[in-house]
Amino acid sequence: MKIRFLGHASFLLDDGRSRLLTDPYLSGNPDAAVSPDEVQADYIFVSHGHGDHVGDTESIARRCGAVVIANVDLLRPLFGGKGIKTMGGNFGGWEELPFGRLKLVSAIHGSGVAGALASGAVIEMGGKKIYFAGDTALCADMMFLKEEDIDLALLPIGDFYTMGPEDAVRACKLICPKLVVPMHYNTFPVIAQDPEYFRTLCREAGFECRVMEIGGELEL
Repeated sequence: MKIRFLGHASFLLDDGRSRLLTDPYLSGNPDAAVSPDEVQADYIFVSHGHGDHVGDTESIARRCGAVVIANVDLLRPLFGGKGIKTMGGNFGGWEELPFGRLKLVSAIHGSGVAGALASGAVIEMGGKKIYFAGDTALCADMMFLKEEDIDLALLPIGDFYTMGPEDAVRACKLICPKLVVPMHYNTFPVIAQDPEYFRTLCREAGFECRVMEIGGELEL
């Protein structure tokens, strides 16, 4: 099970058979590891409707024939009628997929689309469970993720729009992941953070943290 960090909140999850891409903000991100034309994906998870998360979803989905997965109320206004394959679920229910399962979970954040809600996702893939938080504040619902036995938590630490480092560590204490990777920081001046500070906080709290270089890859 391989996870490649493409920048901001974009990761490519690859179990050797299927590839799932999260929040592909690439062409508008000067620090992105790849251009949209270089990405191959079978599925794209979109956490909410802000431009730095929807990003290049439409062009990648159209070129690759990828299925776009998101909250059903988000899919209709963003991708409805565009000839793109979609799968719209809602909170709490598992969506069965060829690579495993995906469940939408709460995220405390604006969605960018009136009437829709932002979300994170628990992804079962390659025999592992990955929590992709999307953009979120610290929230009590994270305590229920402890029972999911999360192998990897991808958490925002940028502050201002989302959790900062301190609240992200508090999230770890609720989730108890085996490994945590920070995301959604340093893309813009307002979310500038030192990921090594976050790693130190994680270590002091008893959690393993890996700071990924943009373009870097890890294996679970």
